Amino acid sequence: MVGMNDMTTLHDAIGDFPRHKAQTLRFSCGAPRSATAIGDGSRALFLRSDGPEDLVTSLWLSVFDADGTHREVLLADPRVLLADADDEDVPAEEKVRRERAREGGSGIVSYSVDAAGRRVVFTINGQLFLTEIAEDGSGRTRMLAADGIAAGEGATPVLNPRISPDGRHVAYTTGEHLMLVDIAPQWPSDSRHDDATDDDCDGQPAPHAHGHRCGDEESGAPYDPSADKLSTLWSVYPDDDADENTWKIGLAEFVAGEEMDRYDGFWWGPDSRHIIFETFNAAPEPMWYISDPANPQTPASGRRYARALTSNADVRLTLAELAYDGHDEYAGLGIQQISWNRKDYEYVAAVHWSAGHEPLLLVQNRRQTRDQVLSVHLGSEASAGSAPVGSTTVLEEHANDQWLDIIQGTPVFTPDGRLVCALNDMDADTNRLTVDGRPFTPAGWQVREVLDVTDEDVLAVVQRTPELDGYEAPDGLSPWRGNADGHDARSFDVVSFDYDGNVLPMTARPGSWSASRCGEGLVISGRDMDSAKSVMSHSFTMRPVDGGAAPENDGDGSAAMSTLVCPIDNHAAEPGFAPNVRFARLGEHRLYTAIIAPSADSPYAKADRLPVLLKPYGGPGFQQVVFNQAYYWDAQWWADQGFLVVTADGRGTTGRGPRWDREIFENMKDVTLADQVEAVHALAQAVEELNRGTAQDGDASRIPAPDLDKVCMIGWSYGGFLSALAVLDAPDVVKAACAGAPPTDWTLYDTHYTERYLGLDPAAYERNSIIADAPKLARPLMLIHGFADDNVTIAHSLRLSQALMAAGRPHTFLPLTGITHMTNDPVVAENLLTLQRDFLRDALDL
Repeated sequence: MVGMNDMTTLHDAIGDFPRHKAQTLRFSCGAPRSATAIGDGSRALFLRSDGPEDLVTSLWLSVFDADGTHREVLLADPRVLLADADDEDVPAEEKVRRERAREGGSGIVSYSVDAAGRRVVFTINGQLFLTEIAEDGSGRTRMLAADGIAAGEGATPVLNPRISPDGRHVAYTTGEHLMLVDIAPQWPSDSRHDDATDDDCDGQPAPHAHGHRCGDEESGAPYDPSADKLSTLWSVYPDDDADENTWKIGLAEFVAGEEMDRYDGFWWGPDSRHIIFETFNAAPEPMWYISDPANPQTPASGRRYARALTSNADVRLTLAELAYDGHDEYAGLGIQQISWNRKDYEYVAAVHWSAGHEPLLLVQNRRQTRDQVLSVHLGSEASAGSAPVGSTTVLEEHANDQWLDIIQGTPVFTPDGRLVCALNDMDADTNRLTVDGRPFTPAGWQVREVLDVTDEDVLAVVQRTPELDGYEAPDGLSPWRGNADGHDARSFDVVSFDYDGNVLPMTARPGSWSASRCGEGLVISGRDMDSAKSVMSHSFTMRPVDGGAAPENDGDGSAAMSTLVCPIDNHAAEPGFAPNVRFARLGEHRLYTAIIAPSADSPYAKADRLPVLLKPYGGPGFQQVVFNQAYYWDAQWWADQGFLVVTADGRGTTGRGPRWDREIFENMKDVTLADQVEAVHALAQAVEELNRGTAQDGDASRIPAPDLDKVCMIGWSYGGFLSALAVLDAPDVVKAACAGAPPTDWTLYDTHYTERYLGLDPAAYERNSIIADAPKLARPLMLIHGFADDNVTIAHSLRLSQALMAAGRPHTFLPLTGITHMTNDPVVAENLLTLQRDFLRDALDL
């Protein structure tokens, strides 16, 4: 029973939600994220800000001590390191990278750690920093190459710094120059480990935790802030007679970051002596301009954009071998272009480089119907035969008549040299993994990402498709001990697959999970339906130490091990309410659907009937019906404004196999809209069944009946396209819509995404555009778009608005000055909800 105080608190929480959501960056401030298990696994790095409204993120360490106690250690606080950390001013190129990665925080937003887990590099406000982690888990931080970067012409901005595996060098790019920092052997005012001697390293120059390097000069010498050596490895320059330098180095091109989830443009070799770096020439891409009409004195900003059916950037890879002198400082560079069939395979989808093996490339053709897994020859013992340096060998090829999916973390070698690749198995209707060409993950287990690979297993994120699952666990044991309910397309589970296909779950509850594993340590991160806050837990398996106390015996003569598990503190705010969500399967296609009803104290809770708000994403490759409470907070706010909110995942969304994904091929418009209409037609019966199964009339858990004469839709990006499409092409079903940043003309969207689903035939683009449908508009439509959106440019909404005006169709257009595709401005984010609510209420005459 909910008490009166609880009811008041709940009512206030719903009312405050738009403002609270905006102030807390969608309730993410103060939550731990970006975890990396390091060393033997007893330690893990992560990022976290100080509180629920603090955007400035610090670097933290989770530590299990030898006695099993757990600590959280603050390693680097931006406000301590830089006085202006609160007033962030990052380079424009870094803002672009963050936009691609959907990064909304500030301070330390990403980091790079060496192979031993002892040195970490990152940037704050464009400055480069190094943190060293001591044996006791404490850290000390200093600015790297401060004098050299400040004085060196062309040495800024500092973008995407990556530390070498041996921890002695840092590479970064300025966009036009690939730079190298040799880390000075001494540390300011404390340059030497008390117990470190040259004998400790047999006279070899090797870094210690506190910066001492054996074999160096007198360690008591004062620290020289210019002792870090800054060098330019390689530069790109404008083509002859070019008005602009369209060449970039060390950066991922736009479509790689936006559509392939590849944000890096250079990669260290495991030996710290090789680097593969990308250069690309954007000149073939059309020039687009982003303007700020609210400030007409500001010139438009030009950039290259790989628009569908036009040319992509010309992408190349180079293998560089670094030479070092006796002081381990950079002494020269040998380079060799990496060769492959770039004409037929123009996309570089992935680069992976495992210790002891040649680097691997995954390249795709323009239509993404064929790919090749390539090994790059190094001209060393790791290379096969006497192949020329930089040449490649095709290890595997894959094909699909519609498209091939990129599975993050693949291709990759196991430590013992077996090749793990992704497979779109159309016969088994499953996205699987193969080892040396043999499928080993079970049918029905849709692999979404590979997290770690050992000789014994692969750690992966999966979605299970129960109707396809023919998996039989050893000895008849279920992977979830007989309770697999909910572990389906709505759940992103972390599991371990051995190479015989056996499954060991790492996550017990259905949810949206990921993980980082190193040594005997594992960090699980994610969300579920039970908690408003995200969850991060660090576990470490302690093994008996030689010479220590005699461990207990497991009964078979083996020494006992103990696994320690500790949660990482989460300081994020909570919305103050839990979504009142029920799940159903709707229609002929058994669409996974979430139905969100008003909360118990809402004035609409006991309504007999409510208007319906469709709130889909609906686009290919993404889901909204997920076991993640945060997905339904907005929906709950809408429900308490007097709507029955319905989110249905139609064909093209993930988790149900590659055949389901590909049903939208060349026909996104008709198929995705048909599924939303199907959900509406099946809704009334589903609600009746849910009410019969769980509640009596008048009970608080009863769902009001849907008023199918008053159905509206809201959405952003593809959801915005679907919303505008619905009032244009299904006005008998959807009576009003708010369309945010809708891609209305697919020839204006990028190549890699659009051509994957629509191909290269211009006729398919005409069929899937909604511009020509403008004369059909007979329902209220609000268009919302940011002028600064460099992903779905405002030209999409302007073209639809222009067509509507030409056809004499009234509509509402809300342009947002200075807003990108992320809509991170707190005032705009807060007001958008209420403006859309009022528009829909008026449109439906509520």
